[in-house]
Amino acid sequence: MSAYALAHLRPPAEPHEEVYEYMERIQATLDPFGGRFVVHGAPVEVREGTWPGTLVMIEFPAIEQARAWYDSPAYQDILHLRADHIPGDLVLVDGVGPDHDSAAMAAEMRANGV
Repeated sequence: MSAYALAHLRPPAEPHEEVYEYMERIQATLDPFGGRFVVHGAPVEVREGTWPGTLVMIEFPAIEQARAWYDSPAYQDILHLRADHIPGDLVLVDGVGPDHDSAAMAAEMRANGV
């Protein structure tokens, strides 16, 4: 089942050369783990709440590869290039399979008092 790295990145005060370097180098850190960009800085259409900044979504074959990518020496070596200049949040999350049924999920949650 696919897993995702989602980053909510706030606008930087100003562009920085290290951010460009990060962008140039990140794909090489993703390749060994099967990571691919699904969303990368496209305009966000906010329908509820607020969303200052942009969204980056990277798909991995499974959560193990997402974790291994984030913890890899190659990614940790470049992480500061972005994090020092663009504040944000990053989460890793499992996706759902093609047979996902939200009504069945609600029924299970209700039965378990969740």
